Amino acid sequence: MNMKDQAAEAQARLADKEEIAIHLDPELIEQIRHLTNDPSKVIEVAIRQWLRGETTRDDELTRTPKRTQVPPRGEWND
Repeated sequence: MNMKDQAAEAQARLADKEEIAIHLDPELIEQIRHLTNDPSKVIEVAIRQWLRGETTRDDELTRTPKRTQVPPRGEWND
């Protein structure tokens, strides 16, 4: 696929999109830009996942603490 074909394909993808303006934290935008040159794609995928209920947060407030198994009495020094 040459450069002209790639440009035409990118333009076709943009043709069916609607542009909106949003206000985001500059640190968040910097983190997204660290991952990709197309932050709008990352934001779009995240919104789609959120709408489908596919988001799974993985931070300290959402994790279920794992219980450490304590050996029965008398087996501590085995």
